[in-house]
Amino acid sequence: MNNNALGITGLILAGGRGSRMGGSDKGLQNFHGLPLALQTLMRLQLQSLPLQEVLINANRNLAAYESLGVPVWPDSIDGFAGPLAGFQTGLERCETPLMLTVPCDTPLFPLDLAERLAAALDAQDADLAMAAAPEADGAVRTQPVFCLLKTELLESLVKFTQGGGRKIDAWTAQHRCAIVPFDWPSDSPHAFANANTLAELQQLEAL
Repeated sequence: MNNNALGITGLILAGGRGSRMGGSDKGLQNFHGLPLALQTLMRLQLQSLPLQEVLINANRNLAAYESLGVPVWPDSIDGFAGPLAGFQTGLERCETPLMLTVPCDTPLFPLDLAERLAAALDAQDADLAMAAAPEADGAVRTQPVFCLLKTELLESLVKFTQGGGRKIDAWTAQHRCAIVPFDWPSDSPHAFANANTLAELQQLEAL
């Protein structure tokens, strides 16, 4: 099976409360003069494995996100239910067999993210593929919001969230998941650094 022929939709997750950023809408904070969500969109458009379409999941300031030129969809689950609500919203709107999720606050993620996740999904005949990255203590940890999902997982996810499930790891554990370490010598150690606070955003800009 050639995933390249299948087609991938990118989903930018910008639906959070931004509570650690003082309630600011994280995706609209500037990074090198452009909103984080736009930086994320541009990085998806530069992927070495091209995406068919990009969607944004946002729950406020929808007009600002729509001005970025791609479809914007709020959570189909009420109450800021977390990343899985974004996953579900994206899968409901996705018209390709695969969907790649990325958060709006990690503007340096790898340009070969889609390619490497798709290769692992294919090689391991998995339902989804998830990035993993080295952290400051040297351990390689999964990055569950960087996921390539088969769109057919929608039914399973709806069942999980309708049952009150909210934790990504609890849901992905129900499926065959390929873990893809981004720990090659050529991989940036900051690729998965995210900005939860304005201070962290300034640190990222200084890299």
